[in-house]
Amino acid sequence: MSITVYAAAWFLPFVLPLCLYTAYTDMASMRITNPTVIALAAVFVVIGPIALPFETYLWHLLAMVIALLVGIVMNAAGLMGAGDAKFIAAATPFVALGDLRLAMALFMATLLAAALTHRVAKHTRVRRLTPHWTSWDQGKKFPMGLALGAALGFYLILGVLFGA
Repeated sequence: MSITVYAAAWFLPFVLPLCLYTAYTDMASMRITNPTVIALAAVFVVIGPIALPFETYLWHLLAMVIALLVGIVMNAAGLMGAGDAKFIAAATPFVALGDLRLAMALFMATLLAAALTHRVAKHTRVRRLTPHWTSWDQGKKFPMGLALGAALGFYLILGVLFGA
C-alpha cells in the first residue's frame, strides 16, 4: 500500500466514526448529511498537514476539489445522489494516489457485500428491529453511504495494518 501507517493511524480514529454514522444515516433516512461530509473534509484539512508531507497534502486537497466537480456533474446527470457525490469528494483526499486501484477494488467489493447484506437483511429480523429505516422500501434505490463508509473505513484499517 502507498498510504503510510503513520497517515492511516492519524486519520482512522477521526474518520471511522464518520464512516459508521454515514452508513447509519443513509440506511435510516437515505441521506448523507452535510454536517457529516463537512466534518469528514475538516478532518482532512486539520489532520492532513500532520499526517502527510505538505506538498502531498496540497495535491490531495486538489483531488478533493476535482472529485467534487466530477460529483456535481454526475449528480446533475442523475447518476448518483448529491450526498454520495459530496461524501466521495470528502473521502478522496484520504486515499493515496498509488492506492487508487486498490481503493476502487475495495469499493467494488464493499458495494457488492453491502448491497447483498442490505437486501438479505430486509427479509430478516433486522428489519423488525429497525422498521423506521427508509432504505427498506426504496425499491431499486440503495443506501450507497453503507458501501462508501465501509470502503473508506476498511481502506484506512488496511493502511494501519499493511501501509508503507
